[in-house]
Amino acid sequence: MTEWLVELMEALGAPGAGIAIALENLFPPLPSEVILPLAGFAASQGEMDLLGVLLWTTAGSVIGALALYWVGALLGRERTLALAAWIPLLKVSDIAKTEAWFLKHGRKTVFFGRMIPIFRSLISVPAGVERMPLGVFTLLTTAGSLIWNTIFVLAGYALGENWSLVETYVGMGTNAVIATVLLAVLVFAGVRLGERRKGRHALRG
Repeated sequence: MTEWLVELMEALGAPGAGIAIALENLFPPLPSEVILPLAGFAASQGEMDLLGVLLWTTAGSVIGALALYWVGALLGRERTLALAAWIPLLKVSDIAKTEAWFLKHGRKTVFFGRMIPIFRSLISVPAGVERMPLGVFTLLTTAGSLIWNTIFVLAGYALGENWSLVETYVGMGTNAVIATVLLAVLVFAGVRLGERRKGRHALRG
């Protein structure tokens, strides 16, 4: 993957880094924790302009996020509810609660979500489903992405040939996020199964 990214950036420069980040939004196996520090390292070697890297990677983040926003918008609320009805242990009321929560905290979620691994991409879909005003979504996504990208590009710039250390440490944080999500899913499933058992006992009684 690193070789492919190097080739892309060598061929296109900063726009290549922007394309990689746009693809990262759509294909999470392409981690920004690798792309951004690598681009910063390339800038430190004079192969790319640092400001250009920041501008292009942020543009890539916004383009990728907008693509997922429109996926959510095309999916829409009714289709989302229909899909929820087919998912085991999930209730339509869960979607309604999530919707109410997003309507109340959506702006903060979109902004800070751009700085959380995994959720960086996913948060764009509910924003589209709820049809968050496109201008607001774009502004918040740009601001959050610029902060995230700047931190990692500058880290790669400062670390030079040791830029891969960024991926190592951020990978630990990503694993912690994944573990937390899995734990939450297990707790949710446990609670739902418990509710079903109680319902069955009540019917028998």
